[in-house]
Amino acid sequence: MKRLMSVLSSVVLMLSLSAVAQAATGPARARLDAFATGLHSLTGHFSQTLTNVNGQDSRTSTGTLALEAPREFRWDTTAPYKQTIVADGGRVWMYDPELEQVTVRKQSTEEAHSPLTVLTDLKQLDKEFKASERGEKDGLAWLRLTSTSKDAQFAWVDLGFDANGLARMTFRDQLGATTDIRFSQWQRNPALPLGTFDFVPPQGADVIGDVPQISIQPLKD
Repeated sequence: MKRLMSVLSSVVLMLSLSAVAQAATGPARARLDAFATGLHSLTGHFSQTLTNVNGQDSRTSTGTLALEAPREFRWDTTAPYKQTIVADGGRVWMYDPELEQVTVRKQSTEEAHSPLTVLTDLKQLDKEFKASERGEKDGLAWLRLTSTSKDAQFAWVDLGFDANGLARMTFRDQLGATTDIRFSQWQRNPALPLGTFDFVPPQGADVIGDVPQISIQPLKD
């Protein structure tokens, strides 16, 4: 579930970039504003590294993502393992092919006490986050977001922007572990294929959690 919350945190922050831009002024805010203006959907690639509080046991995964405002996204990890996370607007589905297991939860449950709450009312964002300029580092302009919620899932989130937009996201959870995500090959407002945010559990997979009435997808030859 910790991995799921990391993904939810990163995706919602991308979806709410234009609103965050109103909370700070400076070069990072300006780049954020330029990246977010008119943004309705987005696809790209990611490389995500998780590091524990001691700076050890780093794990890097890569894959692709697609998102569409306000509440739909798809996060496909392709290496070194496969995993799919889909939010369809009502539920969040996490599929682990190796375990042949699907975990499903109501999206409203996952949004509680997380950055996803701002999607229900973007006007409340200034009440949810404090934004501050962090200067230039590694060739990027950085903006830090700090949640004002007592139940926040992370201590802070740093967004790094280059001339083309969001290039990197780093955040630390309340236990001191750090997640660093690097983005590439962004496509703004693409025409996403029908069914991008639909998920049907494969036949034979164990489905646990808040399971709706679902159909089972037959195995392909």
